[in-house]
Amino acid sequence: MCGRFIITDSAPDLAAMFDIEHEAGELPEPSWNVKPTEQIAIVLESMKSDPVVRRLEPARWSLVPTFSPELTAAFATFNARAETVAEKPTFRTALAKTRAIVPVTGYYEWHTVGTTKTPYFVHSEDGLPLALAGLYSWWRNPALGPDDPARWVLTATILTTAAQGALAEIHDRMPVVLPEECWDRWLDPHADGDQALVDAAVEASSDAAAGLAFYQVAPVSGDAPDLIDPLGPEREVGYSA
Repeated sequence: MCGRFIITDSAPDLAAMFDIEHEAGELPEPSWNVKPTEQIAIVLESMKSDPVVRRLEPARWSLVPTFSPELTAAFATFNARAETVAEKPTFRTALAKTRAIVPVTGYYEWHTVGTTKTPYFVHSEDGLPLALAGLYSWWRNPALGPDDPARWVLTATILTTAAQGALAEIHDRMPVVLPEECWDRWLDPHADGDQALVDAAVEASSDAAAGLAFYQVAPVSGDAPDLIDPLGPEREVGYSA
């Protein structure tokens, strides 16, 4: 799973990295402890103009489908399982046309033994941001009038898949890390968003996942750069324990 991450890159840096054509004015600040339901920056391509425009927008991290009567859900929606995302009513409409990339500097994962949970920080070996496969959805608040600018809420989720290599020793899931050659097709709202597209993205993510490294950190609390200070040696994900 991916339930906490950090993003330290500035909006202009992300805009340059992802060839952004429109940068929203109120993007979240860098954080070393981003939690579900908080605001995150996502990359998307809007069909509201022709040709489509690649945008960097703030979104609530926990996808809410358009048919939901309220902003909260009875179950967690900050992650979506890649193996079944095309089947789930909560996610399949978003998969069809509204896919996103969630840029992160790295993410936390916890290894659980009994009641003991040990946090690790996972990041790219080269220090560059990770492009995580995501979905987005616009939710309309039925309690607000048509002229209220707060009536529309942009929400998003991160796709996960089976953990690879040594990372599987910590947790059985990991986010889908998209290599650069997959960004355009994943974001293209004209491309058919189906299970075949997801499966291709998961397969392509193997090389990107192999370039990850991780190390143990102290309990994750608060929001400060020292949260990612290492407590143990760094290990590469690779493909063998």
